[in-house]
Amino acid sequence: MSRWAIWLPLGLFLAFFALFASGLLKPDDRLITSKMIGKPIPQFSLPAAASDRPTLSSKDLATGKPRLLNIFASWCVPCAAESPQLMALKAAGAEIDAVAIRDARPDVDQFLKRWGNPYSRIGLDARSSLQIAMGSSGVPETFVIDGKGVIVHQHIGDIRADDVPVLLQKLAEAGK
Repeated sequence: MSRWAIWLPLGLFLAFFALFASGLLKPDDRLITSKMIGKPIPQFSLPAAASDRPTLSSKDLATGKPRLLNIFASWCVPCAAESPQLMALKAAGAEIDAVAIRDARPDVDQFLKRWGNPYSRIGLDARSSLQIAMGSSGVPETFVIDGKGVIVHQHIGDIRADDVPVLLQKLAEAGK
């Protein structure tokens, strides 16, 4: 019995080391897939979040033309960082609407003045109820909505330069 007791700590250490090494060699899949892909956008009607943009409702997203729906906030640093890419998407012909989360109109106005305004419409989701209903967990997030108001793609996080062609392709596919 005492011979096994001597080797038990070494055996436990080797088992722990093997488990740890297997996690390093084969990491978990970190891709988050939305449960809302393929489903219609929830019904909503939001007040205007910016002084110079109209309100936003689910009907505005089902007009026959695919579009992007960007969820952002004026207090969000990555939202400011993605502004040049949103302007590039707009310049490439993408129709972009937005939802401002837990924000105030003067703050949204100031954010758009500083970073540019690629949006056609901006709704104010003061309590994050639409954000939660869409399965969004943070800001920024961008959804590709087809012409019928169905969510076909979700981009989590800020849009980077290499994401622009992917989003344009998803928009083109949504228009077919």
